[in-house]
Amino acid sequence: MHHPGPPRFVTIGEAVELAPRQPDPDMTAEWRLIDRPAASTATLGDGPVCDLEPDVPGTYRAELTAPDGTHEQVVRAFPAVTETTRFSVTAEDFDRDGDTGDLDDRAIVIGKFNDFTMGRHWAERDGDEWVIETELPPGTHHAIFSFDGSFESTATDEVTVNGPGRTRVELTGETEDRDLVVSADARAAPSGSEPEVEFYLDGRDALDESAITVDGDELRVPREGLPESARIHAVAVAERHSVADTLVVECSDGNGNATTDDGVPVTRPADPPAWAGDATIYEIFVRSFAGETVDTTFEAIERRVPYIESLGVDVVWLTPIQASPTRHGYHITDFFDTAEDLGTRREFESLVDRLHEAGIRVVFDLVINHSSRDHPAFQLHRAGVPEYADYYERIPVSQDVSDIDWAGEDAPGHYFNWTRIPNLNYDSLEVRRWMLDVVDEWRDVVDGFRCDVAWGVPHGFWKEVRERVKADDPEFLLLDETVPRDAAFAENEFDVHYDTDLFDTLRDIRTGEEPASALFEALDATAEHGYPDRTAHMRYVDNHDEDRYLGECGVAPLRAAVGATFTLPGTPMVYAGQERGVEQQRGTMRWHDGDNALTDFHRRLVALRADHAALRAPGVRPVPHTVESGDANRVVAYERTDGDETLLIVLHFGEGTATVSPETPIGGTDLLSGDQVGSDGTVEVGDIVVVPAVIDS
Repeated sequence: MHHPGPPRFVTIGEAVELAPRQPDPDMTAEWRLIDRPAASTATLGDGPVCDLEPDVPGTYRAELTAPDGTHEQVVRAFPAVTETTRFSVTAEDFDRDGDTGDLDDRAIVIGKFNDFTMGRHWAERDGDEWVIETELPPGTHHAIFSFDGSFESTATDEVTVNGPGRTRVELTGETEDRDLVVSADARAAPSGSEPEVEFYLDGRDALDESAITVDGDELRVPREGLPESARIHAVAVAERHSVADTLVVECSDGNGNATTDDGVPVTRPADPPAWAGDATIYEIFVRSFAGETVDTTFEAIERRVPYIESLGVDVVWLTPIQASPTRHGYHITDFFDTAEDLGTRREFESLVDRLHEAGIRVVFDLVINHSSRDHPAFQLHRAGVPEYADYYERIPVSQDVSDIDWAGEDAPGHYFNWTRIPNLNYDSLEVRRWMLDVVDEWRDVVDGFRCDVAWGVPHGFWKEVRERVKADDPEFLLLDETVPRDAAFAENEFDVHYDTDLFDTLRDIRTGEEPASALFEALDATAEHGYPDRTAHMRYVDNHDEDRYLGECGVAPLRAAVGATFTLPGTPMVYAGQERGVEQQRGTMRWHDGDNALTDFHRRLVALRADHAALRAPGVRPVPHTVESGDANRVVAYERTDGDETLLIVLHFGEGTATVSPETPIGGTDLLSGDQVGSDGTVEVGDIVVVPAVIDS
């Protein structure tokens, strides 16, 4: 079915890509705008894939004519809440060894606001400053300034725009007097007003608007008005709108037979698999895993599965294993085959089977935003072969700030200074079909995808990918790389999300820029961003793109930071080598000279979280405490409970040992170390203590 999918929800200033699903590169498909708000002058371009840019709030309706019929796409546009924001830097902010006299009057500026794209925004010199102003929504924003398109000398600025966060909504369904009643629990943003609810049906279903009644935050449908299957969507609307939530109603047993009971089964397609919240992820940078003297191959990794198993982890995330000329593997030259130096497809599948035998799921690093410029498709594209003309993004030469002599009158699109990995063009049906084939190639081999540069791929495509993989395997995992965080990717797209707020905060605590209590602000940011309560978040201190926490902060603070990722709500991730004392970002695994004590510490944390449901439950309660000795700003205490058990966690990010008197009575054994603590109401904390709380009955 070529129907473009569920209703879309955006703010003014955001473009929505409109595209047929299940594309055939040879198909004929056309769009036309059939309805728009009275004050709108929005139009649609030609071609099977085009963008709609709403210019006034309201509802827009676009019609797709495709080989299988005519389909309607609803786009609801909400007012944008923005503020004129000023980024600025001075000459002293650039690392130029004191030489600032030759700096240009203009500087390139990139940030999330322009998808980190060079040449699109420029800062102008104003005296001793380089300044740019742009419209941004509430939140904290960063900008990177560069003069030559490289990152050899850059400066950054950070600004905070005050204003409300995003609302949230959660749908539930129940049967009442043979009616389906869908209730929306709409929650205000932490700094916003009470929202109202808007319900939407899905154009792919036979549920008619006339069959439903809506009363505030409740939608009702008589059983007789329900088709075999239907999707119901809702958004909460105040100053800003929420991520949409969805219920699927099934009135058939899957074989076309109506269910015979009075109840109407409902499911929540946007929820992550239940196992994701209980899992611990282990990221392997594949080409450094075997160590210094042994070439990393699939066979070499397979021989080390007993070690991975000994850690107690549930999921292995492998960095790219496809053909690539680079050590890291993100410059892919063949999406359908494994890298020759790593081994054959059969050897990769053997590794996956061995991990499965150990009870460990495998997450595949899916790279579909770009290819290597060494990929034959890009070479043919730049050589002017007509069949490949629209495979890659193209930008005007005026926006190209690279020093590359590109063939032709324009240049390939890319993010940052990543000129070796040009962006694929998702306005092309050929590319969409190509990348869906890549998804299909690997989804039956592994248990999930970690999606590289997820923010660079259109939302509509990710929605199609989700429905595609979940139709066959609802337990399949989708993990997004969105840096910084963006709750829009939780709208029927991804199951688990990078928590960049906690990552940054853990480093700021160690450097003294923030007190240890800033952990709670980082957790609160999840709601401020508008993530639904049911979403899962990956908590981590290291990954292959970042400098190692150990190298920057030391071993004791690392233990406290890792302790936080395992004792706060979320899905903890360990980057291979973190537990062995590797200090280099992509350094080789220290098999013979690694830190065994640190490794054992990680094993005990993994086991502790697995053994205590309180550490996997939602919710954190800060615990008042007095720091009798040590730096109070480096100490934080909180409780975790599942109703049956309450645990007290005390973290110390400083050097040496802190003496802490928590308000919560404690006593007994530190569950992590096995030492007795709390006999006098105080606890000695080197890095982390986890102890049962004494709760008065």
